[in-house]
Amino acid sequence: MNKSGWEKFLRTRTDRCKVLVVGDVMLDKYYYGEVNKFSSDAPIPVAHIVNRKSTLGGAANIANNLALLGCQTSIAGFVGADHNFDTLSRKLNESGIDRSGLITTDTPTTTKVRIMSGHHQMFRMDFEDVSPNADDHLEELRQYIHARLNDSLDAIVLGDYEKGVCTERFCQSVIKDANGHGVPTIVMPYGQRWIKYAHADYITPNVAKINKILLAPIKSTDAEAVERACHYIMRKFKIKNVLATRSGDGITFVNEEQVEHIKTKSQEVFDSAGAADTVAAVFAMAMAGGLNPVDGAFIANLAAGIVVMKAGSYAVTRQDMINVINESAA
Repeated sequence: MNKSGWEKFLRTRTDRCKVLVVGDVMLDKYYYGEVNKFSSDAPIPVAHIVNRKSTLGGAANIANNLALLGCQTSIAGFVGADHNFDTLSRKLNESGIDRSGLITTDTPTTTKVRIMSGHHQMFRMDFEDVSPNADDHLEELRQYIHARLNDSLDAIVLGDYEKGVCTERFCQSVIKDANGHGVPTIVMPYGQRWIKYAHADYITPNVAKINKILLAPIKSTDAEAVERACHYIMRKFKIKNVLATRSGDGITFVNEEQVEHIKTKSQEVFDSAGAADTVAAVFAMAMAGGLNPVDGAFIANLAAGIVVMKAGSYAVTRQDMINVINESAA
């Protein structure tokens, strides 16, 4: 697709894309401090906090990317009845994300608190319960997804961060239901039990995640090894398409008909946090908008290049994408 085609797609078609993000919803909190002394009661640095911010994390970050790209975005997952949910809810509302699929449980809203000095992370605190959620909560979530599938969804993203939502039984139920409605599923995987993603349409791992399921690790610089690993994933888990992100080496897209190695623009990687979320979101937008998967991989690769140049988690916007497409075509 040429520059004018991409710009037309982003300006006119994304608004009609209906995407549901299902998975582990999180809140990220950052406390920025100046470190210039050590504690008097322990040999630890003291951070004098001068600024703070909260951002959407996990599956909520995927949803945020989609919403800022202009898609009609909704999110489903579990939250707690706590002050962190209040902040999360406000952030979702600000981005125009439909949060009617969030189900309140007796576990805390998954929250990561980071203490930062400059651009360096000094310490992190996690507030979470990663045990699988009760069957009645999962059934309520399944019923919500089923109802949304009957409401003409264009794509579902499964954002798995192993925080209790994406059990094998749950993922298989969502994928089967989506397949029955002709709605593509895009999986952002985690951990080693990929059997739970069997029969998904698309999966978007990076090489580090792929190495979790291989006997012998591969390098992102080895395109042939990445290609073989993608075919292995397709065979073993009956997944139709694999989009393997390779950091500074770009993206490899593989299905039964084609293999494409998409190079990335040479640049300094400032911070890779959130890049996987962005790739899943932008690729889902492309599939929801009816683009072919290779075009989706190309635009997702451009989006990842934006994110790694930003400090901390960053959600790309439609204007970001238009700007980078114009730059790449220059």
